Amino acid sequence: MLLRSIALYTSLLVAANALAAVPAAAGPVDWQAAREAGLAKLTDGAQAVPDVPFTDAGGKQVSLADWKGKALLVNFWATWCAPCREEMPSLDALQAQRGGDDFAVLTIASGRNPPPAIRKFMDETGVKNLPVLTDERMALARAMGVMAMPVTILIDAEGNEVARMIGDADWSSPAALSVVDQLRAK
Repeated sequence: MLLRSIALYTSLLVAANALAAVPAAAGPVDWQAAREAGLAKLTDGAQAVPDVPFTDAGGKQVSLADWKGKALLVNFWATWCAPCREEMPSLDALQAQRGGDDFAVLTIASGRNPPPAIRKFMDETGVKNLPVLTDERMALARAMGVMAMPVTILIDAEGNEVARMIGDADWSSPAALSVVDQLRAK
C-alpha cells in the first residue's frame, strides 16, 4: 500500500511539473494532461453558454455575457456546502494570482443563501478577491445543467463553455494554473 501511494504521488508530481512547464502560448488546452496532473474529474467539450441573468452584490442583474472577451472560471456554490468551503480559498488565490484583463474567477452562490450567511462564509474562508454573485432562483445553474455543488465551469473568451468539473478541486495547484494559463492564451 505504501509503495502504491509513493508511486501515485510521484507520478502526480512528475505530471504536475510537466504540465506547469507547458508555455502559455502552447495552443489548445491540454485537458488530458490536466486530468493526469490532478484534475481527474475535469471534462471538456465546447458548448454555448446561456444568457441567463443573475445578481451582483449591489442587486444589479448581470449575465456571463458581461464578461465576454475574458476567459472565466465560474464556480457554483452554496453556504451549506462543505466541499465549497474547502475549495473557496483556492478559488480566491487563483483570482489573486491570475485575475485581470483576460481572466476572472466568478463564484455564484446558487439557491437560498441569505446575504448575512454569504458574508459569514466569505469571512470564515478568508475570501478577499472574489465578487459576491448570487443566483437565488438557480435559473443560471439550471440552464447550465448544474445538479449538485460545487460545480466549476471554464468558459473561453468567446463565451463558450469548454470544460467543467463536478466536485471540489485545488484551483491554485500547478495543474489548475496551467489550465488557466492555456485558456487565457487561446
